[in-house]
Amino acid sequence: MRLIDYQVIHKRIRNRIIINKVMKTVFLFYTLFSLFVLGILILQVLGDSIGWLDWQFLTSKLSLSAEKAGIKGVIVGTVWLMAVVAPATMILGVGTAIYLEEYANHSKFQSFIQTNISNLAGVPSVIFGLLGLTVFGRMFDLGSSILAGGLTLSLLVLPIVVVSSQEAIRAVPQYLREASYGMGATKWQTTKNVVLPTALPGILTGVILALSRAIGETAPLIVLGIPALLMPIPDHIMDDFTTLPIQIYYWTVDSVLTKEYANLAAATIVVLLFVLFLMNSIAIFIRNKFQKRY
Repeated sequence: MRLIDYQVIHKRIRNRIIINKVMKTVFLFYTLFSLFVLGILILQVLGDSIGWLDWQFLTSKLSLSAEKAGIKGVIVGTVWLMAVVAPATMILGVGTAIYLEEYANHSKFQSFIQTNISNLAGVPSVIFGLLGLTVFGRMFDLGSSILAGGLTLSLLVLPIVVVSSQEAIRAVPQYLREASYGMGATKWQTTKNVVLPTALPGILTGVILALSRAIGETAPLIVLGIPALLMPIPDHIMDDFTTLPIQIYYWTVDSVLTKEYANLAAATIVVLLFVLFLMNSIAIFIRNKFQKRY
């Protein structure tokens, strides 16, 4: 009887090992296939951008002539847009997370807010564009300015920052708070000097991911009426502007009539990818620095 039980157990263990190896191989294949497809796309974009991505392209203004067109104004508009999105998202998102985790009582009102924040994360981006057009563009008469676009994208990525900041604050050990209270610190002093510095790596990760999504969004800005025309380079947040994704979109559409626009779009994609990689590299550096400290 014991011999039979041993054989059954041995067979089950062997089957589990086989299934584990098979699934490991399958997941490895999925990963390699995804990297292969991504590599093909990047190589295709790099190939199309050769001969077009140069200093003249980065420092020239938009032009009807593909050979003379540049993205200086587009880059400036994108930087201005992020200058609005970043502080607005951080202040509102982190502030909301602090209130929900540190100050709000566990009540139906808190559950209502939490549920709606989670639901907002799944709302299509074009809906936020309609909201921005109605509230910022028309109600506050901001039109298609940088401020209107920045506030619209801030609403879009706000749920990401709130949820990630909540998770980071929730992960702070409770004994750190209790030690701070034991030293006579107030609620706000504990939050400012203990909770936030400890949760900062997770908060920064969520903020950078949110900004990475915002910098690549097109639909909300198109609904808001952001053009891709031969306009002056923006000087302040009330000027009209355009961004890298919008310019990529319009050049891709216009490439049906003018083939060279496809090369311009590819060169702009390379610039956008570089900006995204740079942002994520900075986030990783800051996160690792604070992780070593705490």
